[in-house]
Amino acid sequence: MSETARKPISCRAAVAWEAGKPLVIETVEVAPPKAGEVRIKMVATGVCHSDDTALAEKLSDISFPVVLGHEGGGIVESVGEGVTTVKPGDHVILLWMARCEECSICQNPQTNLCKTGLRMEGIMPDGTTRFTCKGKPLYHFIRTGTFSEYTVVPEAGVAKIAENVPLEKACLLGCCVPTGYGAVVNTAKVKPGSTTAVWGLGGVGLAAVMGCKAAGASRIIGIDINPEKFAIAKELGCTECLNPKDYDKPIQQVVREMTDRGLDYTFECIGNVKTMRAALEASHVVWGTTVIVGIEEIAGKTEELSINPLQFLFGKSVKGSAFGGYRGREGIPKLAEEYMAGKLKLDEFVTHTMPLDKINEAFDLMHAGKSIRSVINF
Repeated sequence: MSETARKPISCRAAVAWEAGKPLVIETVEVAPPKAGEVRIKMVATGVCHSDDTALAEKLSDISFPVVLGHEGGGIVESVGEGVTTVKPGDHVILLWMARCEECSICQNPQTNLCKTGLRMEGIMPDGTTRFTCKGKPLYHFIRTGTFSEYTVVPEAGVAKIAENVPLEKACLLGCCVPTGYGAVVNTAKVKPGSTTAVWGLGGVGLAAVMGCKAAGASRIIGIDINPEKFAIAKELGCTECLNPKDYDKPIQQVVREMTDRGLDYTFECIGNVKTMRAALEASHVVWGTTVIVGIEEIAGKTEELSINPLQFLFGKSVKGSAFGGYRGREGIPKLAEEYMAGKLKLDEFVTHTMPLDKINEAFDLMHAGKSIRSVINF
């Protein structure tokens, strides 16, 4: 047992005291894990668009002050009573999509979701938090709170990986890579030789591109208004890239004219209702499948997707995908193995690294469209 087990730990964390304001590096106290919980010494965390969406108060049920961050990897420091699947010293990836494995949704083999859903309110199962700062409780963003040197999560919220997997890269398995990659291989089940297109070439979109290549797609069109992303997109698998600003007609019309009445599969990785409609209208009129992956611009809003129902008359379909259809505790260790075997790319997604006290710079890079993923190393 470590010297810190069963004791509070004082450490640094980036605290969002209120919506829309820069994060503040504070000294926080992290309580020991209670029954069924795990305390983790963080090694690295990615800065994701969803963290920015939460900070902008575009997600429902987000409470402030909060420790954001959900794309993290670390080492188990101590465990609470009854924890059996991990032990101190284990290397883990945190899971914002934790599953109870007991509810009716968990028992259904058709989904990776759980009846408890995403715990946006930022509290642990007993209704309390493990972070305090200046005498005030801090909430855990979707029960992860990885922007802290230590954090506490439910046992179901960690996936154990091999110790030789570098956590400063594997942390991306906590969100963007499985979300995009899995949307292709699990949700859409893209077939070899298929034609595909991906809207949005951020971390999730590039992971979808990588998934299309792994699935054997013959044509992979990347679509983004930032042409600076095209080089990495082609490196990861795009056969061609399009900038909608270069055309005087809707991009879906451009794509349909480039193909035989549309693409086999299209993936929307932005979260904008206009690009969702474009992706849907660019899919094949008979058998096209569109997968909606992005939520960034619509989360917490009341926008609706307007589409002519005749689009569906001959058989095309639209699906949603959360965390790429992966059941984290099973899927993430396998993805880590694929990375170590050279079958899955992670290094190429990390465009910037920085210490915790530079975390606001990571958000600035994101806003400027200059990063794919910034990773905070503790």
